[in-house]
Amino acid sequence: MKGLMGRKLGMTQVFTNDGTLIPVTVVEVTPNVVTQKKTVENDGYVALQLGMEDLKESKATKANKGHAAKANTTAKRFYHEFKSDEMADLEVGATVTADLFAAGDKVDVQGTSRGKGYMGAIYRNNQHMLPATHGTGPVHRTAGSMATIGRNNGYINKNKIMAGHEGTYTTTNQNLEIVKVDMENNCLLIKGNVPGPRKGLVFVKTTVKPVKHVEPVELINYEIKEA
Repeated sequence: MKGLMGRKLGMTQVFTNDGTLIPVTVVEVTPNVVTQKKTVENDGYVALQLGMEDLKESKATKANKGHAAKANTTAKRFYHEFKSDEMADLEVGATVTADLFAAGDKVDVQGTSRGKGYMGAIYRNNQHMLPATHGTGPVHRTAGSMATIGRNNGYINKNKIMAGHEGTYTTTNQNLEIVKVDMENNCLLIKGNVPGPRKGLVFVKTTVKPVKHVEPVELINYEIKEA
């Protein structure tokens, strides 16, 4: 399994040579630096810790500075660990860029879903509306009676589905296809949508599905050739 960190920039569309339109999400991949290496001998498993985006020295803690200094780099804003045998040959201080993946690779993209604020029980939990007549009153989208006298003496159990904050869940979109690796702009074009808002942090990893790679599509080349 391979993996790296990036930022979701938004969505656009590209075209293949036969005119097929493909909606893609643009993920900016600023260079990831290997800041720590886990081995079976020392940690019991194989993994790499990557750091992304330089942090101002005034905002970095001493612990962060010291940790980054071991990799001969500056303090990073984000750190994430990827369990990967395929990247085991990378040493501390090495740089991981968008060309870690290739067009046609299948990936899983993990991120934090958009926050939607305080939402009612109908939207948040797919609960039914109250009856529209028979003395229900002017409010029909609230939760019904929660009195459970005779069952547990009116006690409301923990984790009962109610109104509350919606969104900001850690979620993963699986089995997405990388349409293009744009090294000139340090971007990945991934078919379909990925979790999170614009500028949101995402983790791109090799898919857990059995098919890891498919034949890449050929996109239209808009470069003007001189006669």
